[in-house]
Amino acid sequence: MSNSHRRERAELDHLVITAPNLAAGCEFVMKAIGVGMVPGGEHPLMGTQNMLARLNDSTFLEVIAVNPAACHPGRPRWFGLDRLPAGQGPRLATWVARTSNIEQVSAAALRSLGQIETMRRGSFQWRITVPADGELIDGGVVPALIQWESGQHPAAGLPESGCSLDVLELFTFDPESLRRELDLLGLSHAVEVSACRDATHPRLVAHVSTPAGKCSIPA
Repeated sequence: MSNSHRRERAELDHLVITAPNLAAGCEFVMKAIGVGMVPGGEHPLMGTQNMLARLNDSTFLEVIAVNPAACHPGRPRWFGLDRLPAGQGPRLATWVARTSNIEQVSAAALRSLGQIETMRRGSFQWRITVPADGELIDGGVVPALIQWESGQHPAAGLPESGCSLDVLELFTFDPESLRRELDLLGLSHAVEVSACRDATHPRLVAHVSTPAGKCSIPA
């Protein structure tokens, strides 16, 4: 295969936990894997804020919520945050995959992953795919794509958590279709795909090694 047609390989970058507020999201993570989160920052273009936990040098866990001190961004916020059902608590909602060629990988998708937009948080800058309606793709099992434009990956500057991600498991009603899509995105190696059984919607489960043993973060 020539270099011009070589499939770009992507990697799992971070896991996204949506929450009605940061405090609830951090409590959810503490109960699930016994890890405290550290402040991330604000996303001015989306009116959101986050807390973070390191999983390795280039992978992290993010709790994200609407920033009550920010003005409404005048557009749908990402990760479905504008449509959280009343009373819904935090959950592992989706994941983000890292690439060094976001245009190429995005173009390979079976469906539109959204517009590629430039975002900032403090000293970090990145480009990311964002659907126009702000919703999750296929219930969150299809990731957003990200290309970091900062010199250092955010995870590298986070304190050690003592935790590492063993595997992200994606549950879907059509495993073969999802596997085909992930293969086109260069992500078939990055996750495990399983069939939904006795479930009403796709979901994600992160299996994590912690100082207390094997734990999981459920949807």
